[in-house]
Amino acid sequence: MMDIHQILKYLPHRYPFLLVDRVLECEPGKRISAIKNVTINEPFFPGHFPHHPVMPGVLIIEALAQTAAILSFKTMDTLPDDKSVYYFVGIDSARFKRPVGPGDQLVLNVEITRTVKGIWKYTAQALVDGKVATEAELMCTLKAL
Repeated sequence: MMDIHQILKYLPHRYPFLLVDRVLECEPGKRISAIKNVTINEPFFPGHFPHHPVMPGVLIIEALAQTAAILSFKTMDTLPDDKSVYYFVGIDSARFKRPVGPGDQLVLNVEITRTVKGIWKYTAQALVDGKVATEAELMCTLKAL
């Protein structure tokens, strides 16, 4: 389990772009489960959409990627530094099964499927109330600046 203070050590993101609130469990080299509490105070809701607030799908994918980054750094047993950035290199098979709105809690589940030549590949799902809201295959890499 990791609280927000520990998460801030593993991710360079800050408000309003930090999209992981807590890590529930983490098995380095295998999988991670985290949560994002979605509130009406999110900065994107006034514009997406004023009459029916929906969390943008790209931000759900970003929350999954941030969760994957934590898993990767925990797997490497290191913390990020100012000399490198963890980048997306691919998103495949992204599917959006249901809208996510204020009051929902996203459970972010990410598993490492392989690591080849510095490219990490993951399967990822975001669930609300035990039902899949979003799923995708993600690919990321750590690049020196």
